[in-house]
Order: sequence, then C-alpha cells, then structure tokens
Amino acid sequence: MGKSLFEKVWDAHAVRDLPNGQTQLLIGTHLIHEVTSPQAFGMLREKGVPVKYPERTFATVDHIVPTNETNEPYSDPLAQAMIEELRKNCADNDVTFFDTTTGMQGIVHIVGPEQGITQPGTTIACGDSHTSTHGAFGAIAFGIGTSQVRDVLATQTMALNKLKVRRINVDGQLSPGVYAKDVILHIIRTLGVNGGTGYAYEYAGEVFDNFTMEERMTVCNMSIEGGARVGYVNPDETTFEYLKGRPYAPKAGDWDAAVERWKSFASDADCEYDDVVNIRAEEIAPTVTWGINPGQAVFIDQSVPRIEEGNTASERAGIEEALEHMKFEGGTPIKGVKVNVAFLGSCTNGRLSDLKEVAKYLEGRTVHPDVQAICVPGSQAVAKIAMELGLDKIFKEAGFEWRGAGCSMCLAMNPDKLVGDQLCASSSNRNFKGRQGSVTGRTILMSPLMVAAAAVTGEVSDAREVFGILEPAGV
Repeated sequence: MGKSLFEKVWDAHAVRDLPNGQTQLLIGTHLIHEVTSPQAFGMLREKGVPVKYPERTFATVDHIVPTNETNEPYSDPLAQAMIEELRKNCADNDVTFFDTTTGMQGIVHIVGPEQGITQPGTTIACGDSHTSTHGAFGAIAFGIGTSQVRDVLATQTMALNKLKVRRINVDGQLSPGVYAKDVILHIIRTLGVNGGTGYAYEYAGEVFDNFTMEERMTVCNMSIEGGARVGYVNPDETTFEYLKGRPYAPKAGDWDAAVERWKSFASDADCEYDDVVNIRAEEIAPTVTWGINPGQAVFIDQSVPRIEEGNTASERAGIEEALEHMKFEGGTPIKGVKVNVAFLGSCTNGRLSDLKEVAKYLEGRTVHPDVQAICVPGSQAVAKIAMELGLDKIFKEAGFEWRGAGCSMCLAMNPDKLVGDQLCASSSNRNFKGRQGSVTGRTILMSPLMVAAAAVTGEVSDAREVFGILEPAGV
C-alpha cells in the first residue's frame, strides 16, 4: 500500500511516539517574526537554554512594521521596540534575520518561498496561523503558538497529533476572471470553516496541476480558514522550476539529487485517503464573502442569504449575527454594496503575480473618489521587481497608495486600520470582527482583481464586467 505525502514527510521527521499518543516531530525549518518570538526567546533566557540549531531558524519583520514609513525610529514606539528586540534576539543567537535594510524583508510566508528556504519534503513551523502557505511546495507546514516557538528554538522538535488526510480534487478549467482566491473561498464555503478540523488537505486535480506556485500558495495559505491545520500540493516540475537558483535552494552540484529526493515525497498513486472531495472548476465563479468568517461567501451574482435559509438554529444565528455586523439585509445582491477602502496585499495575495495581474487591467483606470485604495507588496523583493516593471507607476497613477512591504491592513497590528464602520474590499484572508483594526469595521474578501474592480467603481463589482473579461468564443 502506498503512502500520501503527508505520511511520508511525517514518518521521515518522527523522532518518537510519546506516551500520550502524540508524535515528537523534528521541525526542519523554523520561521519567526517580531510578534510571537520575543516571549519565546525570553523563556529560553530565563532557563539558560540556547537555540539548538540556529541555522534552521529564519526571521523577518512583517506584522507591526509600518508600511508608510521607511526611516527609524518609527512613530509607533511599540513597533520600534519589537523590531529592536528581534534584532537583538537574532544577533545573540546567530539566527538569520531579513531586516528592513537587507532588501529581503517582507511577510514571512512570502520571504520563505522567494528565498528558496521553503522546500519539498520538509516540516515547517512558524508562530503564525497562515504557515500552511508553505505546503504549496510539498511541505508539511503549520502555525504554532508562542510556547511551541520556545520548544522548537530549544529542541528543534515539538509534540503533535497526527492528522487525517483529505484529498480535494479540482478538475476542469477555470473560467476567465476566476482565480486561485475564488477556488479556496469556494472550497471553504463548500466544506465549512470547521470542515477541515483534524485534517491535512491535499489539493490536486487539473486545476492545481496547471496552477503556478504563487496560485498554489494562495490556496494553501487559506487552508487554516477551512479548519485544516495543513494544506499541501504534491511537488512537481513547476515546484522545481520555481526553486531553481534561489538563494537558499540547493546549488548546482546538489540540485539533481535534491530534485530526486523531493520527487520521492509525492503521494503514491495507490495511497488511501481518509476522505476525497471532487469539485468541477467550471462551477466556480468570482467569489466574495458577505459575513464574518471566510465560509460566509457567495458568487458575485448571488445574494446575501436570509436568516431563514440557515439549515440549523446555529446557522440561522450565525447568519443573523453576520447580517447585523455587516449592516446587510438578507436577500439583497452582494454586487453594488458600497466600499470605503480597497486593500491589495497580504500573505494571501501580495505576490508579484497578483500585482502584475491587477496592473494589466488597472492601467488607464482611476480609483473612485470615495475609496481609499492601498497596494502593499508582500516583500521588498516583490516591490523591487514591481518597480522595475513600472507597476508602481500604474498603481499610483490610478490613485492607489503604494506602500512598503508588510502585513499592513490584513490584521492591522500597525497604522493601517479601518476607521469606524468602513467597509473594505480586501485581498487578505480573514473577515472576522475587528480584524482590520476597528471593532465595527467590515471586510469583504475577494481576489485581487475584484479588489481593483471595487476600487474603481466604489462598490462590490464583477471584475469580468468592469474590465471586459469575456468567455472565450464558443464557450
């Protein structure tokens, strides 16, 4: 009987079975940032324990770093203090740090892949829930808490319960104007925000075979929003081509052997899964959220649900709470809802391909006068290439603010926040109450091009109509 990638990677990194039924797992790569690491380093200092394998830990700043300031000291003293603390901790422990002066700083889940640190067949942990992003490379990657960050720093291992594996096949061809963000929002909408509890999601099928690495990262990024601890795609030639030549990827003499090793981790054709879900790509349309969790979503041509449409008392209560917070009336179309802010960025959709796709359609357009639009590249490397291509000029001429690299308005642990009950069209990953910095702020998740469409029209719009994206002839 064959094995899935999850089983192979798990077995390869298992140190021992623990009496409580968990597995002590070796963590091949540890990623840290300024928010969840200070306390962990502090606990090590208190106990006089060194970082076990500093060469396996990589650090950057992203969550609280301002995107509208470049010079230190920052106007936010907390941000300044946290960055200085991370600098000190990395220097004291010989940990590689992608500081703001290196040209390599950015959101941790964008920096890891673009530097070639994220590799197939490895285990990756980070004190951030969206670490599942790295599974796009055929890695088993998951978010951890501060006490677990401490454990990994001290021992390079941690205790985990083994997950079940659900394979999600998306076959067929996506329609023009439908993107990876729509695919994952549709999956979460279909299976529920708790549907993946206890599972690792293996994404497969024709759509994922044809996706770029950046598209695969977008989907894996939001696995956690569907309740899955891990989301991954089997490594293939697309994976290897992306990694080749990157700073931390194997060099020429070791490359061929590395690729053969990576290939061996792919799921076997005869492996068994705990569950299999099949989805047709043609059924997916541009998808936007209407509520207060990523599973509360509809296609752009559908309406916000009515309370009575809930199948259970709990669902009806959830719809009622969401409608009240979002100030929506059940049964009304989602298209046409006025927006105040358009945010393009985050570890979900702040990559170069996202910016290039939007710029292609945005050129010659103008942001609606009632909308504040901001574009935040996911890393300094992304920003550099985008500026070399002139993308920043396109965004600025359209009326977007062009910012520095960081998490920005995705979670608003920085100056980028909603004010009052502003409604934001966002390319990020969470629409929870208060997520974007205001307890009454409202968030609608969508693809980057849908954010652009909302920005130029001032309302939730179908990007296919706004930008003239038509079905191919004969379809």
